[in-house]
Amino acid sequence: MSKRQLPRWSDLKPILGFKSPFSRTDEVAHAVTISQLRTIGKGKTPRAVFDYTDGAAGEELSYGRAYEAYRRLEFHPHVLRDVSSVDTSISIFGQKSALPFVFSPTGFTRMMHYQGEPAVAKVAAEFGIPYTLSTLGTTSIEDLAAAAPETRKWFQLYLWREKATRYELVERAAAAGYEAIMLTVDTVVGGMRVRDVENGLTIPPQLTLKTMADMARYPKWWGNLLTTKPLEFASLKSTGGTVAELMNNVFDPSITMKDVEWLKENWPGKLIVKGVQNVNDAAMLANAGVDAVVLSNHGGRQLDRSVVPLELLPSVKAAISGTATQLFIDGGALSGSDVVGGIGLGADAVLVGRAYLYGIMAGGEAGVRRAAQILQGEVEQTMRLMGITSLDQLTPDMVRFRGQGTS
Repeated sequence: MSKRQLPRWSDLKPILGFKSPFSRTDEVAHAVTISQLRTIGKGKTPRAVFDYTDGAAGEELSYGRAYEAYRRLEFHPHVLRDVSSVDTSISIFGQKSALPFVFSPTGFTRMMHYQGEPAVAKVAAEFGIPYTLSTLGTTSIEDLAAAAPETRKWFQLYLWREKATRYELVERAAAAGYEAIMLTVDTVVGGMRVRDVENGLTIPPQLTLKTMADMARYPKWWGNLLTTKPLEFASLKSTGGTVAELMNNVFDPSITMKDVEWLKENWPGKLIVKGVQNVNDAAMLANAGVDAVVLSNHGGRQLDRSVVPLELLPSVKAAISGTATQLFIDGGALSGSDVVGGIGLGADAVLVGRAYLYGIMAGGEAGVRRAAQILQGEVEQTMRLMGITSLDQLTPDMVRFRGQGTS
């Protein structure tokens, strides 16, 4: 029989799972999913701010369906492959991008965290991916270029009713060295974002009795808001109303293919059109020679019950096959496996927005970095488990929606 003895501290210490109550842990650094960053971010930002990021239009059916579409994807992996080394890169406009996702444009990023768009752009440079600055950003075209000179920068463009303003924005983006214009075409009017209305969210946030009471719960957020430069759109003066009211007052509802043709003639860089939700529209744009189209329903924030981009992807891929136009997809991707699934169904790149916004709400630049690390790790893990070493090895039989047959 084994002789019993009292355990020694040196034997117990390596297996003890608890930590001193006086030690501090970095919850952002320890997050292992985007969902966990979302939870952390929700606890650090006022409800109206979180809901602005998390919410969608109407009954939020479009966003819910887009999210669920990724849940319905099924992978058919190969085994007995050497996957000790994987290459996660893709080609965008003939240039290498280190990961298969792009940081998409998001408005009013400094509302989520005072570090704002420069924090996101800097992380994009670290990970070797493009970042898209929104027209409704809270950092100017020039300031973003100065803050993140190494970042591959795109500029997302809304067309104003006032034509002089749209021309000026295009000229400024060209002068600041932006690689691409991303023309957004699904915002002829603003969507009904019920959460924003219920929360009384205005741009910028107003100091009402309700918001002042909120300060007691989120003193750090409010302290950063009140001690940094005024929170406003960098490319226009704020209206004091909701984002939907801003869109209705400022955006041009008469946008047509003539505006796309004008940009092709006057913009020296690459031209991307975002907000495409129809096979025929995608084919029309590809035939017109745009450099990329983005299948997107604006994250479900415009037309509720709109088409699910991921479900539309295979049909559009077939329709524009043989053209030089690249195909991107936006909306609903919150994990690296989602990104791989989008690539497998035919996308050349997947745009992510909410994923990094949850990160910036959770921890500023460090939170965005953690979001990128999570997505990168999940992409690599998914590739290895699927038995591929590069994304061009994905074949149509490896990614499909459940119920479409078996291999």
